Amino acid sequence: MVLSDRDLKKALKSRRIIIKPAPDLKIQLGSCSIDLRLGNNFRVFEHSRYPYIDPFKKEIGKEVTRKIDVTDGDPFIIQPGDFVLATTEEYVEIPDDLTGRLEGRSSIGRLGVVIHSTAANIECGFRGHIALELANMGKMPVALYPGMRICSLSFEELSSPAEIPYYKKKAAKYVGQKGPDESRIHEEK
Repeated sequence: MVLSDRDLKKALKSRRIIIKPAPDLKIQLGSCSIDLRLGNNFRVFEHSRYPYIDPFKKEIGKEVTRKIDVTDGDPFIIQPGDFVLATTEEYVEIPDDLTGRLEGRSSIGRLGVVIHSTAANIECGFRGHIALELANMGKMPVALYPGMRICSLSFEELSSPAEIPYYKKKAAKYVGQKGPDESRIHEEK
């Protein structure tokens, strides 16, 4: 069952779902989702420095991405064909009996920008800033601004609380993430 706007208001008020800073419900609340805003931090791939990415090799001090911080009011320009990592401005805590579903906003998609490549499910027990996998699929550069509504998050009720929610998993690699972290798939080898 997907939570409606009424249920989302109740869940936020009771702190069943925690979103910081608190969303402006007049602007960010949809009929069954909450819009989240783009954060200030981005990770761009250093494709000119490395010939390829080996997901199972991580050498100390060798990141395949570079962090870029964008000041409020300034744009981040995503070029055609570019893929960058970003996060939501909001910190989110999802309880053990709900799962989140991340979707891009249609208005952003109509500019050619995709918000997530694979990570649409936000697991029950997630705590942190949600990673965004931004890709410009269009033929023109697009300006993205920190603080703009970039995606929506809906919530689905689980049949029962998870036995091992995300924050309790030993293999959870992104618990409490604050910025757009590089892939940690090398930890699975």
